[in-house]
Amino acid sequence: WVTAGQVDALGLTAAVKLAMEKAIKGLKEKYTEIIIDGNFNYLEEYSGSRAVIRADNSVACVSAAGIIAKVARDYYMSEVVHKDYPEYGFDKHVGYGTLAHSAAIGLHGASDVHRLSFAPVKKALGMEIKAVKVDKVSNTPGRIAETVAAEYLSHKGFEIIEQNWRTKLCEIDIVAQKENAIYFIEVKYRKNANRGDGMSAITSKKLGQMRFASRVWQHWKGYSGDMHIGAISLSGQPAKIDSFLESI
Repeated sequence: WVTAGQVDALGLTAAVKLAMEKAIKGLKEKYTEIIIDGNFNYLEEYSGSRAVIRADNSVACVSAAGIIAKVARDYYMSEVVHKDYPEYGFDKHVGYGTLAHSAAIGLHGASDVHRLSFAPVKKALGMEIKAVKVDKVSNTPGRIAETVAAEYLSHKGFEIIEQNWRTKLCEIDIVAQKENAIYFIEVKYRKNANRGDGMSAITSKKLGQMRFASRVWQHWKGYSGDMHIGAISLSGQPAKIDSFLESI
């Protein structure tokens, strides 16, 4: 399994090779030959591997594999991915570049299953990814809470890389580094915690938005190292830390 983020970070050729290597390592049955449909052998270091142009027309097992792969892929997109991102209509177009799919990307932005380096996705977004400069420092309770959270992280040994980093597609409250990993921190502030603290706002949909934002930052910075997402909850006046999840 290779994620959209890995494809963006590695490039398509390296990602295809990685996917094939993972498939080979996952095999339980013994094999004597590896046939790759196409003109390039991604697995030339593996004994018995060879590329065959239009192998899906001339080799029965390759034809069968292609059918199985497409049916499994379409089922996954229409059933599994659609449940996580119903606003994109994956149950109808299963991820292909239809007008409805492009319109959904233009309306909602890209999700973490979209490849940001893929030209049709860039076109659907209608823009290149660009950072938005924040000229003025706001003194709103939420922004003050972000400052308190940044100071807390600094005391915990994190180095603050970015604060309130934004593009027209997304924003990240705090980007911090600890040891050799980058952490993308969402800051949630509540005046009081009578109706639940800020962690209750970290829903599955919010997690998807956080992961997408981390990929945008990764793509913008050209970063390929270890990454985590986390959240800090604050409440009260002045804002005080309620809880901190370092990796979620």
